[in-house]
Amino acid sequence: MNLSISGHHLEVTPALREYVTVKLDKIRRHFDQVIDVNVFLSVDKLRQKAEIALHVRGKDIFAESVDDDLYAAIDSLVDKLDRQVLKYKDKRFAHPHEAIKHHVET
Repeated sequence: MNLSISGHHLEVTPALREYVTVKLDKIRRHFDQVIDVNVFLSVDKLRQKAEIALHVRGKDIFAESVDDDLYAAIDSLVDKLDRQVLKYKDKRFAHPHEAIKHHVET
């Protein structure tokens, strides 16, 4: 998994990088086919914004969160992303192939 963390009007400290990495481990536990993750953190006056673009096999998933606290924004962002990843995983692996379903044994 390639992880890219960038900040706008914000210095990405090692502690902040570690916090994001630990939170993203929750996503990797649920779905291990993550190819690329881009995290963008920004601060505008009192508005803290966190965005994630997640590239998995066959789809790009995007989530964003805005809060007064950057850590709270990251927490809610990971929760949103986790729901989206689980939904994608259920859709992808729950439906059997049509060819197998309609196979006629002779």
